[in-house]
Amino acid sequence: MDLIELGERVKAARKSKGWSQTKLAQAAGISRARLEALENARLAEMGIKHLLRILNALDLDLRLTQFNRGRPTLEDLTAEEAR
Repeated sequence: MDLIELGERVKAARKSKGWSQTKLAQAAGISRARLEALENARLAEMGIKHLLRILNALDLDLRLTQFNRGRPTLEDLTAEEAR
């Protein structure tokens, strides 16, 4: 996942909660401008501290998994089927 996709997922999670960018930024303790730049793919880099604050505010987590060389995992297939 790259920063563009991450921003899209953050935006979708924020909207599903019915939150504005301002509300999420306040909950995460970051600037609204930084959040807006992440959501709109205008942010070249996001520090892990800020990213974790955003994810925590949205009740999301960050997982590290072994690179799967493009083969879908069971989790990927389950998520795709649920769509």
